[in-house]
Amino acid sequence: MTNLIQRIVPNLWYDKEAIEAAEFYASVFPESSVTNITTLKDTPSGDADLVMFEVWGQEFMAISAGPYFKINPSVSFMVNFDPSRDKDASEKLSEVWNKLSIGGTALMPLDKYPFSEKFGWIEDKYGLSWQLFLTNPEGEERPAIIPSLLFVGDNCGKTEEAIHFYTSVFKNAKLGHIARYPQGMEPDKEGTIMFSEFMLENQWFTAMDSAHEHHFNFNEAISFMVYCDSQEELDTYWEKLSAVPEAEQCGWLKDQFGVSWQIVPKQMDEMMRNGTPEQINRVNQATLKMKKLDLAKLHEAYNG
Repeated sequence: MTNLIQRIVPNLWYDKEAIEAAEFYASVFPESSVTNITTLKDTPSGDADLVMFEVWGQEFMAISAGPYFKINPSVSFMVNFDPSRDKDASEKLSEVWNKLSIGGTALMPLDKYPFSEKFGWIEDKYGLSWQLFLTNPEGEERPAIIPSLLFVGDNCGKTEEAIHFYTSVFKNAKLGHIARYPQGMEPDKEGTIMFSEFMLENQWFTAMDSAHEHHFNFNEAISFMVYCDSQEELDTYWEKLSAVPEAEQCGWLKDQFGVSWQIVPKQMDEMMRNGTPEQINRVNQATLKMKKLDLAKLHEAYNG
């Protein structure tokens, strides 16, 4: 099942394992596959593999580009196993959990919790975290895979501000369900966000605060790639989202909460999929010289 209108694509940064990881996820989850592999020559970290893959209808991209950033649980992926969609949902959840457990670490054991009959949070052998849920079928249907943001440390307590900010930046956006911490959940503060969901460009996200001690925060290892139809649209997102000038590089930026985004023209995806090795190399070399991407210059490089 390909989601043709997915405009925000999670991007995973690995040292050398992007292809291996993508093939692993394609083998773990239902209806998943690796869709494209391109090698970028002569990047600052040597030759880098760029892999496009799908996990249960959700597009992902992964890159092998050196040991600079390490994936951590500040961004995880919720996986909804919905008994109203699939009568074997519970068995499938256990099956996926068992596959992700090989070489992985359970962050919350697979068990019954107040919010779900069956839930587990696991970090797989590549460091990526998944929250597996047996969904309550009475609620409104959600996609199988949903990126989830965890606001910890200095960011804790900022989830509410963040979700209002993101829904103001993206044109096609809305808030979903919000649940707050009650009294007596220390160290979490009453009224901060225990769970929230919001939609940006037809893509659901969830976000929550956690005041527990975590030794991680948002970094570049997981970024969100936003495909833009025009230079004007790209300029608008860049202006609204970029909050850390020194993080601006090759279409990447960091927002005020430390979340990384890549703002890219949709045509660039087509160039990378359809170009000759020479064209791809020229586009890549042009990209490396830019902070914000310039569509006209990318076309120039592509056309040689």
